[in-house]
Amino acid sequence: QVQLVESGGGLVQAGGSLTLSCAISGNIFSINAMGWSRQAPGKQREWVAALTRGGSTAYADSVKDRFTISRDNAKNTVYLQMTSLKPEDTAVYYCRGGILMEVTKNDYWGQGTQVTVSS
Repeated sequence: QVQLVESGGGLVQAGGSLTLSCAISGNIFSINAMGWSRQAPGKQREWVAALTRGGSTAYADSVKDRFTISRDNAKNTVYLQMTSLKPEDTAVYYCRGGILMEVTKNDYWGQGTQVTVSS
């Protein structure tokens, strides 16, 4: 089993920045890729970014050049640095751990952290 705990969400003004953290514990050696997804009210969950154990990264077009995914192996923590935030970035952000960069049914998920961007 793998446990994921997000933190760092909050309220920020448009144009501002926020960094989310995801602490991972348990059988972390079963995880090859970590990522972030988000879900806005009334919308489907959206894939945002991913990072593999080998260091490859990928981003959704909607966040490219504004968000950066990174990790601290010593702390078993993955981060999502978000800059130039827009009101449409408002959502619950979920941390994900799995095998592929894409979401699969076997992934582990955190409980989510709310990000609200005011205009």
